[in-house]
Amino acid sequence: MDDVERVEAAMVAVRRRQSRRALARLQGVAGPVHDVLDVVEAGGPVTVSALAQALGVDQPRASRMVAAAVAAGLVAREADQSDGRRSVLAMTEAGRAAAEQAHEARRAVFGSAMEGWTEAERAEFARLLTRFVQALPG
Repeated sequence: MDDVERVEAAMVAVRRRQSRRALARLQGVAGPVHDVLDVVEAGGPVTVSALAQALGVDQPRASRMVAAAVAAGLVAREADQSDGRRSVLAMTEAGRAAAEQAHEARRAVFGSAMEGWTEAERAEFARLLTRFVQALPG
């Protein structure tokens, strides 16, 4: 197996083990609500249509996901400043707290996976992984 094949296999394993839903289960957050927070936190004006596209779901499914996040008090619909007929999604204070809790939980999982690594190994891995991700299309 060459290096590129090993990277591909590792990335597939990461995707399977660390999907949004798998990480959400670790944090005790419902998967669809966690997905909404993840997209809204990424930034930019997020509409239901933009959310559907980002998550690869249809419009009715995205609407249900948003409704659940709104009902949970994690996301609010706000009027779009550039087009008052359209609403954008914004995280509430509770949503920001839940997102921060998610970040802490992920960092704990990743830190545990690198337990026993030297600081130099962690730094090099972070540098190379960041460089790799930045070079990916999309």
